[in-house]
Amino acid sequence: MRRRLIQSTLAVVLVVIAVFGVSLVIVETRTISNSAQERVDSEALRLASIVDSRILGDENISSETFRNQVTDQRYAEIKIPGRDPIEVGTEPTGDVIHYTAKGEEGETVTVQEPRSSVTREVGRTLLIIGAVALLAIVAAVLLAVRQANRLASPLTDLAETAERLGSGDPRPRHKRYGVPELDRVADVLDGSAERIARMLTAERRLAADASHQLRTPLTALSMRLEEITLTDDPDTVKEEATIALTQVERLTDVVERLLTNARDPRTGSAVTFDLDEVIKQQLEEWRPAYRSAGRAIVSSGKRHLQAVGTPGAVAQVLAALIENSLMHGGGTVALRTRVIGNQAVIEVTDEGPGVPTDLGARIFERTISGRNSTGIGLAVARDLAEADGGRLEMLQAQPPVFGLFLSLTPLKRGPLIGEDDDEERTVR
Repeated sequence: MRRRLIQSTLAVVLVVIAVFGVSLVIVETRTISNSAQERVDSEALRLASIVDSRILGDENISSETFRNQVTDQRYAEIKIPGRDPIEVGTEPTGDVIHYTAKGEEGETVTVQEPRSSVTREVGRTLLIIGAVALLAIVAAVLLAVRQANRLASPLTDLAETAERLGSGDPRPRHKRYGVPELDRVADVLDGSAERIARMLTAERRLAADASHQLRTPLTALSMRLEEITLTDDPDTVKEEATIALTQVERLTDVVERLLTNARDPRTGSAVTFDLDEVIKQQLEEWRPAYRSAGRAIVSSGKRHLQAVGTPGAVAQVLAALIENSLMHGGGTVALRTRVIGNQAVIEVTDEGPGVPTDLGARIFERTISGRNSTGIGLAVARDLAEADGGRLEMLQAQPPVFGLFLSLTPLKRGPLIGEDDDEERTVR
């Protein structure tokens, strides 16, 4: 591209020089020739006037008289009737410029000048024009090289940016070049880089979330299948198999929910559901893990609450809180449901040391963890809660109390605060 730009610019300059240079040479040549002829004519008329004045004054007329009157390199011949011709200077040979002027007393004055002087002057003019043309060509080449670099270098940068995008490096460069068309291309590439970066982030986030959300349910399912293999009681096998199938369905729902959340975290599929069923399902699912750890998980509070949300998402949020208590907490884990205004609150607490003071509100940020864990679970749980219009908060740090707030069905809110239908459900 650089070579083509330089060649095209040089071609334009050469055409301009050829057109205007040739015209200028022709004009200057004619001007110099006409100027030389006018000088010779003026010289002849001037000498004729001098001869007239001397004849009228009866003064001496000789070659010595006019020696200082004739310019060097010119030859003058004066013919006066009845006298010998008077010659001043050396008669030139070859092609000459001449003019003959007639005086009032009948004399004639002929002035000659070698055309070689005109040729030399034309040559000097052509040399000057050639030097100017050469300078113009050099300047044009330098300007063409600069312009070519100005255009080619940004294109090279843009090509490198596109190559980086293709190789999986979506960092925008935010570099502009002062050329509107190239800056427009740079804007488009930077926008594409940002979109690709968001897509890659979403894909990595989905992979991390899926890995985290599926790990514990798969472990629980594996433990339940192990219980099935260790029992010979048909009723127990049937019960455990039913629970295992329920867990498989929940895993499917987890995957679908993660995919939906990855496409648009604001997209929810909220419905009215029985909160007791979700809590019961979580108690049954986590029973093997807590039993293996020698700990207990209990549930109490208001019953028959009809909440608004996505049952699978609520189950995942509760699972993240229960798992967090299992890994980082201690003692008995308690799930308590209560009503605040038009919202149902599920509180999850344990008897462990709680959240370190230095973490505070950052506990819901990704990669933030008080111990050697991924720090993903609570962040995913918060996103899932917010997707259906709920929210997840840390109500107390020590001992830890997390609260999941869900909207209640307007016509079926369940018991109000103070109604006597609390029931404790314990799984040990």
